[in-house]
Amino acid sequence: MTEFVDIQDAAARLRDVIVETPLISSPDLASLVGGQVLVKPECLQRTGSFKIRGAYNLMSQIDGKQAESGVVAWSSGNHAQGVAAAGGLLGINTTIVMPEDAPRAKIESTWRLGGEIVFYDRYTGNREAIAREIATERGAVLVPSYEHTDIIAGQGTVGLEIMEQSAAMGQTPDQVLICCGGGGLSAGSAIAIKALSAQTEVFLVEPADFDDTLRSMKAGRRMANDPSARSICDALQTEMPGELTFAINRELASGVLTVTDAEVRSAMRFVFQHLKLVVEPGGAVALAAVLAGKIEVSEKVTAVVLSGGNVDADMFAAIQNGD
Repeated sequence: MTEFVDIQDAAARLRDVIVETPLISSPDLASLVGGQVLVKPECLQRTGSFKIRGAYNLMSQIDGKQAESGVVAWSSGNHAQGVAAAGGLLGINTTIVMPEDAPRAKIESTWRLGGEIVFYDRYTGNREAIAREIATERGAVLVPSYEHTDIIAGQGTVGLEIMEQSAAMGQTPDQVLICCGGGGLSAGSAIAIKALSAQTEVFLVEPADFDDTLRSMKAGRRMANDPSARSICDALQTEMPGELTFAINRELASGVLTVTDAEVRSAMRFVFQHLKLVVEPGGAVALAAVLAGKIEVSEKVTAVVLSGGNVDADMFAAIQNGD
């Protein structure tokens, strides 16, 4: 299991690689919801999401001989960009299995960063099986998007920064809301948050039609999503929680919230209009939960993670126009 010291070690590896994104206090948001809300905009991160944190943390530890054969990953786009960017920094060839309907912005950025893309149909294909087959053929190293201790540790630096930055502001969050797909960001961040403030609660947020973590928590075992489920939150469309990540989230999280696509669209409009930030659908779910009243925030300090900003311009414009 990933430990707090692993997250501290990851932070040291990432110090000169990533952006330490700010922790923003919004008077408009506080006035609207009746409590202080601190926003962590990972949409400002290198490659536009938190994913480079985990990818670089893992890939920087691959030894020279292994690195010569490259790495293979699977991703809807944000992890793809993180892997490709880390590969460019480390001199490692990268191949990423991506859904053919991934946002064009994510595809083009992955290409631009030097990643080789292998496309598949997200509704009929098995991206992990395809990636494993390629890795076996090439002798390459697999870089999972969440199910790896080094990935979890790297993503956990988001939670570490939230606690350090809030402390510098003279604050301790009462609760932190984090998006959840496979669960790597929430699991790693929860470890860091709880290590530094045991009383701070961590809540996971996922799309209403991809509520596998919520159902898994209730059942006490990992549950899969309905293959026919659809959501605009492409970054959070995982089949089921990871084994490693679910064990951590089940132990440390206080609960799981869900939001509809309509609530996500509203949050994207709010954050653009009031904070002048571009956030993708999956990156907006934590804020959507606050704005939709899914959790009590009055007279509390609440931190929310905006996990990514990689959204196609046409979709973003349509959402801002109320579509």
